[in-house]
Amino acid sequence: MRNGQFRVLPRRIAGVDVVEAQTSCSFQRHTHDQFGIGLIQHGAQKSLSGRGTVEAQAGDVITVNPGEVHDGMPIGDAGRTWQMLYLEPFLVEGIVSDITEGRRMRGEFADPVISDAMLAARFRSIFAAATATDCADSPLRWEVSAFALLAQALRLVPGGSSSFREPRAIAAAISLIDDDPLAPLSLADLARQSGLSRFQVVRGFTRATGLTPHAYLVQRRIDIVRQLIAKRTPLADAAVAGGFADQSHMTRVFVRKYGFTPGAYAQAMN
Repeated sequence: MRNGQFRVLPRRIAGVDVVEAQTSCSFQRHTHDQFGIGLIQHGAQKSLSGRGTVEAQAGDVITVNPGEVHDGMPIGDAGRTWQMLYLEPFLVEGIVSDITEGRRMRGEFADPVISDAMLAARFRSIFAAATATDCADSPLRWEVSAFALLAQALRLVPGGSSSFREPRAIAAAISLIDDDPLAPLSLADLARQSGLSRFQVVRGFTRATGLTPHAYLVQRRIDIVRQLIAKRTPLADAAVAGGFADQSHMTRVFVRKYGFTPGAYAQAMN
């Protein structure tokens, strides 16, 4: 794979996206609406996570939770190579429920970087199961690997709780966006909803989420686009449904967030 190349592999397990990358690119702050777990194969990177700035070396497992603001930049000039799996929340919730015999529905990755040879081996196993093309027992292999991997990597949390709680006023502004990411909201709308001044909204929103209100809104809209493309919605229709001016605008935002084009993602869904 050439430097600067991203590959989105065909989706073979429902709810699992598979990505390989070799890149020296830096990524600005963004979020995903999926759980992400991967393995640094070569090189190293530094990234902001919900738990501070961390560094990952070759052989380290890297993780990200849905909605967790993070970025990424290479350490050194050679870039880094990684394999990633992005898991839909419903899939993780089902595994957590089984692990806990129904006592818990939620889990989260406690550590953004995990240096553990056994976990890395388990990731290689689950990645192989997610990409297998010629094995009739791949679904069973996937499930066994997923339970082993997530049982080790996830921290279980009580239902309805969260390791992070934003101030109530800012939570109200966030909810206004979450309830309808396509609405033509203004900063004044968010201020009225939260009972704060516009300046207080910007400052509080950034402190609470790591993103400005506008950046958060764009993230929520591109999440809608990704979900629609995964359902095989035509790209032009997904752009409109996601509130973007046109397909080109949607593509630029999509590439900045994921590193690959909406077309490449659509091809992997077929």
